[in-house]
Amino acid sequence: MSKANPFQSVEEMLQHLPTGERKIVQRLRALVLECLPKAKEKLSYGVPFYSHNRMICFIWPPTITWDPQQLKKKEANMAKGVTLGFCQGNRMSNEEGLLLAEGRKQVYCMYFKNLNEIDDQQIRALLFEAEVVDESFKKKRK
Repeated sequence: MSKANPFQSVEEMLQHLPTGERKIVQRLRALVLECLPKAKEKLSYGVPFYSHNRMICFIWPPTITWDPQQLKKKEANMAKGVTLGFCQGNRMSNEEGLLLAEGRKQVYCMYFKNLNEIDDQQIRALLFEAEVVDESFKKKRK
């Protein structure tokens, strides 16, 4: 177990989350796995990231921090909720303004404090768009 990846599996990570966070992460994970069947799930910094041609998205519960020295940042993240981040968010249309850049150039996120804040239809649409963006990075065969 390394500092960058304190858990051996997503299931192990889920066991360490408070119940409310765990339910949100499980629902988002189910949507990601449903909508991105080609994506590989990999733990990085102790949270699940999903990639195919490039990194597509990640789910980051606020309880898990990769820098324990930054307690203020952790407290701010706890106030926001579970993060669903899109690694190529800057390339997505974001017509409804659901994705927040928060001063970042590439990664755009949305946050969930409660399970009932998750609109499956909206999340599916974003994940399908993220997959289209990811396919644009597919290497051309000669």
